[in-house]
Amino acid sequence: MNNVIETIKNRRSIRRFTEEQIQDTHLNAILEAGIFAPTGHNDQPWHFTVIQSKDMLNYISTKTKEFMAKSEEEWISAMGKSERLHLFYNAPTVIIVSGRENSYSPLIDCSAATENMAIAAESLNIGSVWVGLVNHFFEHKEEVSKLNIPEGYVPYYALCIGYKNMSKPVKTPERKRDVINYIK
Repeated sequence: MNNVIETIKNRRSIRRFTEEQIQDTHLNAILEAGIFAPTGHNDQPWHFTVIQSKDMLNYISTKTKEFMAKSEEEWISAMGKSERLHLFYNAPTVIIVSGRENSYSPLIDCSAATENMAIAAESLNIGSVWVGLVNHFFEHKEEVSKLNIPEGYVPYYALCIGYKNMSKPVKTPERKRDVINYIK
């Protein structure tokens, strides 16, 4: 088995992290993997905002949950009202992935960058979880302005990363195998 394929197959969403901040060399390697993601027309439309301030991460989590609690979607509202949920699972580092508005395919390109970073983290035995619910925070321009994202960029996702404080789930979730067809 190839190491890259093995890493992809082993990666799981990790939602429990140690408090220890990840090493700069590891963070830089993870960000470098994001920068090397494929893009439409080699546009490279991403911007990464690295947040390691516990106060800022707690603030974003709290505000996002306030916005979620007002959702008409019952499950989102329930999560927003949960006292146990921390949006970023207390990860010491969160990378906000934003895309340039006027680029060819920013959402797809930023998704590829996010996945590259998650795989790179796994290759370093660093846990990660891709968080989309932070979009409830991103819908509020006055809140997003606190992140110093360059003008012309739209935040899409958050990738939480940190040293794992849990073992990988023993059983790999079953994968759907009837999702391929061939035309020869």
